[in-house]
Amino acid sequence: MDIEKIRNLNLPPVEQHYGVRDTILYALGLGYGADPLDQAELRFVYEENLKVVPAICSVISHPGFWLKDPAYKIDWVKVLHAEQSFTIHQAIPVSGHIRGEFRLIGVEDKGIGKGAMLHLEKTLFDVASNQKLATVRSTVILRGDGGQGGYGEAMKAATPLPPGEPDRAMEIPTLAGAALIYRLSGDWNPLHADPKIARQAGFDRPILHGLCTYGVACRAILKTYCDNDPTRLRSLFARFSAPVYPGETIRVEFHESAGEIRFKAIAKERGVVVLDRCSAEVAPCAPVNRQDNEH
Repeated sequence: MDIEKIRNLNLPPVEQHYGVRDTILYALGLGYGADPLDQAELRFVYEENLKVVPAICSVISHPGFWLKDPAYKIDWVKVLHAEQSFTIHQAIPVSGHIRGEFRLIGVEDKGIGKGAMLHLEKTLFDVASNQKLATVRSTVILRGDGGQGGYGEAMKAATPLPPGEPDRAMEIPTLAGAALIYRLSGDWNPLHADPKIARQAGFDRPILHGLCTYGVACRAILKTYCDNDPTRLRSLFARFSAPVYPGETIRVEFHESAGEIRFKAIAKERGVVVLDRCSAEVAPCAPVNRQDNEH
C-alpha cells in the first residue's frame, strides 16, 4: 500500500436523503417483521409510529469502497471488516437529510505477513440544523499490507468477556434470503448474493454481511434491555470473528456489569462465535411519575 497517499487521504463529505421506505427496508434486512403479530417489533417495519434501529447509522452516508482505488495500492481482495462501533449523540430520525464527514484515524502496522489495521471515523450531522447525530468507527484488516508502515492513533484493544455463564441470552433466526434483502440498504458486494463469487472467496455459499450480524445484535439489545425503545441505546461495539450464513440462528449471550453490557454472538447451528468482545451502553428507564399515574 502507499502509506503516504493514505495518510493524506481526504474523503469528501457524503450527503444522503433517506425516507420511511429506507428505514423500513433496513429493519426488514435485520429480520424485523418475521412475526407479524409481534406489535413491539412491528413498529420498526410499519409506518404508523415508526421507530428506527440505531445501527442504521452504520450504513447512512457511506463513503463507498475507496480501498479498491488502485492509487492506494491496497490489496483490497484481502480486506476484512474487523470492528464496528457507534455512539449516538441525538436520536437518528426515521427520515432525513444527513451529512457524513470522515477522518482516517490511523493505520496500525502489524508487520510483514501479519497485515495492518486501518481505522476510519464517520460523523453524521443533520444537514438542516447541523446537529451532530452519531459517531461511527470502523476498523478493517488489510491482510496483504503488513510491514509497510503506519501512522496516527491506535485504537484501544477490546477486552475479553468476563468468565462464567451469561446473565441473559436471546436467539434470533435469520432468513435464508436475509443477505438479498440487507444488500438493498447499500452494500452490493456480490459475495453476499452470487454463489460463484462466494466460492471464489472460499465460502461454499454467500455469507451474511457483517454489518447485518451487527444490526441483529443491536436488535437483540433493544429487545432484551431497552424494551424496544431505540432512544435508550447510547453505544454499541462489536468485533467480527466469523461470518454468518443466511438462515442460521444467531444466539446473543449477555454479561451484565455496572454501566455496561458485554456480549458475544454465536452461529447456533455451528457453535461458532461470530461477534466477540462486544459491548453496549444503555440508558436507564425514565422514572415513573407516580402523581401522573394516580390520575
